[in-house]
Amino acid sequence: MKVSNIFASGVFIGLLGVILFSAKAVMVKLAYQYNVTTLHLLLFRMLFAFPFYVLIAYFYRNKKQKGVVKKDYLWIIFFGFIGYYLAAYFDFLGLQYVKAGYERIILFVFPTLVIIISRIFFKTKVTSNQVIAIIITYIGIIITFWGEIDTSGNHIVLGTFLIFMSALTYATYLVGSDWLIPKFGVLLFTSYAMITSTICICIHYLLLDRASVFDYPKEVYFFGFLMATVSTLIPSFLVSWAIKKMNASNFSIIGSFGPISTIILAYFFLDERLSLIQVLGSTIVILGIIIVSKNKSK
Repeated sequence: MKVSNIFASGVFIGLLGVILFSAKAVMVKLAYQYNVTTLHLLLFRMLFAFPFYVLIAYFYRNKKQKGVVKKDYLWIIFFGFIGYYLAAYFDFLGLQYVKAGYERIILFVFPTLVIIISRIFFKTKVTSNQVIAIIITYIGIIITFWGEIDTSGNHIVLGTFLIFMSALTYATYLVGSDWLIPKFGVLLFTSYAMITSTICICIHYLLLDRASVFDYPKEVYFFGFLMATVSTLIPSFLVSWAIKKMNASNFSIIGSFGPISTIILAYFFLDERLSLIQVLGSTIVILGIIIVSKNKSK
């Protein structure tokens, strides 16, 4: 397969993964109707997916790996901890102090952070297409969520810091994925990282909560299972495959479509409004993604 075809397939797989991850927000809102706590919902999401990751890790444990040393397993634990646990936790904490629209604008500096981290630690070349695409997609994000920005409140600095830390930890995870996936393969790396994240969430629950998780209506467990499979298990592998095909820097720009797909899904499933300015901002983000998709086409 030609390089351009591999890259194009990475764009498609990455977009599909981003859309499925974004569907989580719709399921969360639907589940919140039944008064489930954020931590419990996050716990259900990861616990229902956990057996699948364990089975995949078990069946692929003997697959030939390229240049793996013992400390690489420690790196997987580290990236699993910061990627799907710490980044999410910082985000949840930050949302206690800032509005969702402002959170989106701060959070989506992560493509820039990915490129900076990759450049510093791995001397990755930054292309003009990547720079242009980042600028365009970020302008699109700002336009889309400008009407929802609210910086009032006494804890705006704390909230901004927490959201930025979420962006930084997620960006670090993406760069780490780019480095370790070639060694372990998509299936093993993703399974090990998600198993680590699940263990971290369980420890968090046992230390800070311990309230019963067996008293919710059956709908809560249904949405938890749906999030585990449709918005966690499947997209986690899709994202890893996309990173393998197109690298972390390019995928991070594709990830800018996440909040746009959330708006579109909320319009169809939650009857939320879709304004003309949001359509305009979404179109600009898509333009940036198209520029990235042309990155390897020449």
